[in-house]
Amino acid sequence: MKHKHKKIIQTSITLAAVILFFLFIWLYGGSVERTPLQSQDGMSFEQGEVVKIINGEKGGEENAVSGMAGNQDVQVRITSGDHRGEVVEASNINGYLYGANCQMGTKVILQLSEYDDTVSASVYGYDRGIQIYVLIGIFLILLCIIGGRRGIYSALALVFTFICLIGMYLPMLYQGCNPFLATILTVCVITVVSLLLISGYTKKTLCAILGTIAGVAVSGCIAMLFGKLAHISGYNTEDIESMVYVAQNSKLQIGDLLYAGILIAALGAVMDVAMSVASTIQEIYEKNPGLTRRELFYSGIHVGRDMMGTMSNTLILAFAGTSLNTMILIYAYSFPYQQIINMYSIGIEIMRGVSGTIGIILTVPFVSFLASMMIDKHSRKWRIRK
Repeated sequence: MKHKHKKIIQTSITLAAVILFFLFIWLYGGSVERTPLQSQDGMSFEQGEVVKIINGEKGGEENAVSGMAGNQDVQVRITSGDHRGEVVEASNINGYLYGANCQMGTKVILQLSEYDDTVSASVYGYDRGIQIYVLIGIFLILLCIIGGRRGIYSALALVFTFICLIGMYLPMLYQGCNPFLATILTVCVITVVSLLLISGYTKKTLCAILGTIAGVAVSGCIAMLFGKLAHISGYNTEDIESMVYVAQNSKLQIGDLLYAGILIAALGAVMDVAMSVASTIQEIYEKNPGLTRRELFYSGIHVGRDMMGTMSNTLILAFAGTSLNTMILIYAYSFPYQQIINMYSIGIEIMRGVSGTIGIILTVPFVSFLASMMIDKHSRKWRIRK
């Protein structure tokens, strides 16, 4: 009966916290006034289907492979919005980033502009909505089927993370909050909710939460220190011109955005290591409660050493993958070493990968210490929730 009352109290606290959080998102995130990049008056993006190629290349097999079909004029039936069912003539300037290789029946997104009851249209790109939703659906279904109840909780944690980033984190940055402090707050919220959903109210969860927050904070501090010493900041990124425009119409602090992004990028890997080490120590203690705290600590370290290598590779390779185009250009044009090592893009990727990896490395002893110290030698309360 006592356990049941405790569970009811924990559930009530969780529901109250979630309700307050979403109320905050609704009141805070929904009140932000944003300045669009260009005027949206009379402009909309709608779904459509190509019904006729008026002129231009029809796009054969070779063009379909390359993604290029030249300039086209096409007739498109609008399938969404206020003009649904209407057939309009649209221009299609197909390039690598915009436009589409239009053929009969191609699903596209139209950019519509209305002026004096006249609608002009152009093909913005392919309609990829269904493919994206199917991919996400397959991922969530597999997660829930294979993971069972924990998989469902993991899916809910992912949804919460997305809402937290869009509804709280981005508005905070846009309105001028310090990026580092805003990121730490967001990391704390995501970590607490995600790990509580996945693992429940246990000492293992508490150790993982504290270890994750500490590891991510260390990554951010290392990145900031390196950035200051190496003269690298958010002003040295490739999309700086767009960010400067955003900052001119908001209170966005561009300089520290780079470090904030490193914290968010490292969160998943650090959380994984923290929970794995805490779970391992718990499992060892359950099997052999006679072990001393020192023995439990070194057990966590031994397991963590194997994880350090794999998770470090995960972060390094993830960041290397995002800069693959840069690496190909460097290789193809045989850039000299002094130029390569001093390029902003290379310095940023090194800073991201190494600082995140340092956070992972230091998370292992921190969580091992916490977990070994939190076990009550005279109690068996630290158990996995069934």
